[in-house]
Amino acid sequence: MTTPAPPHSPTSPTSPVAPADRLPLRERKKLRTRQALIDTALELFTERGFDGTTLDDLCEAVEVSKRTFFRTFSSKEDVATAPLHDMWTAFLDDLESRASGGRSVLEMLQEALLATLGRMTAEGWARRVRLSHLLAEKTPSMDAHGLHFCDRTSRAALAILHHRLALADPHDLRPRLAIDMLVAAFHRALETWTSQPGPATRADLAAHVRDAFAAIPGSLTLTAGPRDAV
Repeated sequence: MTTPAPPHSPTSPTSPVAPADRLPLRERKKLRTRQALIDTALELFTERGFDGTTLDDLCEAVEVSKRTFFRTFSSKEDVATAPLHDMWTAFLDDLESRASGGRSVLEMLQEALLATLGRMTAEGWARRVRLSHLLAEKTPSMDAHGLHFCDRTSRAALAILHHRLALADPHDLRPRLAIDMLVAAFHRALETWTSQPGPATRADLAAHVRDAFAAIPGSLTLTAGPRDAV
């Protein structure tokens, strides 16, 4: 089964998770331009509003042409959501190579995501994630773009699981539900982390993700009783 890969695959030489010091000069320049577009976009969108900042404004601030922009990103939404998308793309790469024996599929997925979080060590990555998430909360087009990417990533993860684990039944709901639980837990952790005061740190985000993962078993057995009369 072919695994559909989201854009900016971690195996690409222009990926932000590739070891930049080992890349040719041309590719390092592409990475620097890509990072400048992300940083500047998030600052401008936060300061002026997503709809209040044009693509011309962004390209002028970074001193690149629109042609250069579209070599790297497909839209304003794409550049604004890049920090988390980079993480999920790296997650697929980890999942593709992770050993699968001795634990449940959900545990395997959780380990892959936490390992990926541990590798998102680029300076300022956590702050960019927070800015991106705050923007998406009030920008419908960013939210829609993120949902579309999430669906594509979930489908890619499902294809990897079917390929790696030799799951015979393509209609088996369990692997997709495991992926959905992983994504839902991460999103709840992200919301909690984004709303907390203080600086955004990757370690804090990982701690919230672990707490969300730990809550999954209890959520499956949670029972509803009658509310006590006041």
